[in-house]
Amino acid sequence: MSTDAPETPKVVEASAKYVRTSARKGRLVADLVRGKSVADAQAILAFSTRAAAVPLSKVLQSAVANADHNHGLDARELRLVKVTVDEGPTIKRFRPRAQGRATSIMKRTCHITIGLAETGR
Repeated sequence: MSTDAPETPKVVEASAKYVRTSARKGRLVADLVRGKSVADAQAILAFSTRAAAVPLSKVLQSAVANADHNHGLDARELRLVKVTVDEGPTIKRFRPRAQGRATSIMKRTCHITIGLAETGR
């Protein structure tokens, strides 16, 4: 008896850690490209006015290069199946204020992960 389970597509990942933008701002951009093809995602990120689009675009380029070099996959057949922007550590700083007081400044970071898989054409 042979059980031929459908083969799950290979997911190729790339990530950037400790990116100096908040996770919330990164997720706003990630929601724009999740599920899109690589060409569509690159076009959206290239014309996005949000600063978080720059590191997301770099991680996407890295994931495409990983898929091409390490697994021999064609970039035109790839789709973004996994785009996560998780919180990283917060860098804590203080700013002097009036009358000898100080207020805290939270410099937030995030970890960006993009997973690509071939489309089932």
